[in-house]
Amino acid sequence: MKKKAYLLLLVVAVVASSCGLSKANRDSRKSLDGTWELSHIDYQNNEGYFKSLLFNDVTSKCFRGSEWFFRSNNSTGYYNIISPGNCAPGQRFIRWSIQDDANGNPSKFQFKFIDEKKKDISGGYGYVFDIRSLSADQMVISSVSNVDGESVNVVYQFNRISM
Repeated sequence: MKKKAYLLLLVVAVVASSCGLSKANRDSRKSLDGTWELSHIDYQNNEGYFKSLLFNDVTSKCFRGSEWFFRSNNSTGYYNIISPGNCAPGQRFIRWSIQDDANGNPSKFQFKFIDEKKKDISGGYGYVFDIRSLSADQMVISSVSNVDGESVNVVYQFNRISM
């Protein structure tokens, strides 16, 4: 009987440990903990003036200076549009994650919209970005968008405000 109980405990321990995040991924996620400002949005690989609606929400002008909060222990957070006027100020709740490449380096950042009770409101759809750089004080992510048949890299620069 003791052997069966020990074997069952061993199987449960192995299964539980295999479901966890890697140490590198936990460290990447923890590095995002806190409040950040979206300080700069840049359009690369194309010329011209771009008026864009980001995340199907508000224009890039409204996102400049927005406050983003990330909590790693439950992968939730929000962004807060601060600009008044046509910017529809207020908080939008998100669930986020970081994916590592084969070497354990953070390579993708993704988020989707949730409600105040942390329930998915986006039908499982979200946004995926390449992580260009991630440090204790700054994060730069990018995504490719299609404008009139041309690819445009949209680059977002975040600066940490507080932990």
